[in-house]
Amino acid sequence: MASHHLQYLVLAIATLLTISSHAQLTPDFYNNVCPQALPIIKSVVQRAIFRERRIGASLLRLHFHDCFVNGCDGSILLDDTPNFTGEKTALPNINSIRGLEVVDEIKAAVDRACKRPVVSCADILAVAARDSVSILGGSLYWYKVLLGRRDSRTASKDAANSNLPPPFFSLSQLLSSFQSHGLDLKDLVALSGAHTIGFAQCATFRNRIYNDTNIDPNFASSLQGTCPRSGGDSNLAPLDRFSPSRVDTSYYTSLLSKKGLLHSDQELFKGDGGESDTLVKLYSRNPFAFARDFKASMIKMGNMKPLIGNAGEIRVNCRSVN
Repeated sequence: MASHHLQYLVLAIATLLTISSHAQLTPDFYNNVCPQALPIIKSVVQRAIFRERRIGASLLRLHFHDCFVNGCDGSILLDDTPNFTGEKTALPNINSIRGLEVVDEIKAAVDRACKRPVVSCADILAVAARDSVSILGGSLYWYKVLLGRRDSRTASKDAANSNLPPPFFSLSQLLSSFQSHGLDLKDLVALSGAHTIGFAQCATFRNRIYNDTNIDPNFASSLQGTCPRSGGDSNLAPLDRFSPSRVDTSYYTSLLSKKGLLHSDQELFKGDGGESDTLVKLYSRNPFAFARDFKASMIKMGNMKPLIGNAGEIRVNCRSVN
């Protein structure tokens, strides 16, 4: 009888171990089911960036905006349905999220090669973000993406409005937002370095260039031509004025001279010697430290509340539930 119980216990433990080993993301998730998936994603991203270099920043932003709303589950890609209003029309996304057609292109190419839908839209976003960063920044910025996310069957405009930090946030508000997602100050400063690439719309930095005091006056006036006091809301300015299509550390250098484009950017460097200041100074002069911390924070962010195992689904079309 005792041995029977022991066998049962061993079996139960083995089952639990099997479940827990599958209950986490792993870099080799597609090695057996579709080994060509990752090279195909990279080739489509490369083509898209070749067509328009700005798209790399857009793909990176999609991954951020996906993960910060109920975890990295592809919910940002869902169109509205009679059952829910999705995230595309939330304030941080409306008229500003881009790259959705590239995601569709990737999904079609991967499903064709794998002969069935095995790669989730959430994983596509995570890999496309990594590929964008390494294509625009070089091998220093390449890292292994943990994979195995599944796609959500719902999305929430309200959650997007309340979870994505707006460009007018103070440092303490930004930190609270990041901490609510299990991220810390180092993650905040490192992940903000994503603003090494891409552009922002006038509406997001107008208040800063007319009203902020911690801004270089010549920098402010140079932007006022692009962004008048009224009108021109969608006019663009580079988040990193030195190299908006190259991943490097000049974003941090700009902050040292009060030339951060967004209020939330400049909040990372106040000149008061705080921990955030120290990190900005470090990253501005040490690309290896920035690359190391950025990659670690991207992996940590990509691990936020993924759907795994039997949760969610693998969408056939990234824009709609199966």
